[in-house]
Amino acid sequence: MRLRSKARGAAILATAACTAISLAAVPASAQTQASSQPPAAKAKDPSRIICEKVEETGSRLSAKRVCMTAQQWQDKRRSDREYVEDSQQRSLEPTSG
Repeated sequence: MRLRSKARGAAILATAACTAISLAAVPASAQTQASSQPPAAKAKDPSRIICEKVEETGSRLSAKRVCMTAQQWQDKRRSDREYVEDSQQRSLEPTSG
C-alpha cells in the first residue's frame, strides 16, 4: 500500500513540474493565418493559433513545438491548474491507516 502511495506522489510531482514548465513557456508565434483585422482584435480571437516550445520531461535540451488555438491553451492551463490544486488539497487531507 505504501509503495502505491509513493508512486502516486511521484506522478503528481511529475505532473506539477510539467504544468509549471508549460505555464512558463513563451509563445513562439502568435498567428499563422493573415487577417485584415486590427492587431487588438487578433489578440482577442480565441481561434487564433499559438505555438509554444514545450520542454520534454527528463531532458534539458529536448523541446517540442506544440500548436493549439488560444481557447485550447486557455482550457489546458485551467485544467492543469485545477489538477495541481486538487492534488495539493488531497495531500493535505489526513489518510486513514
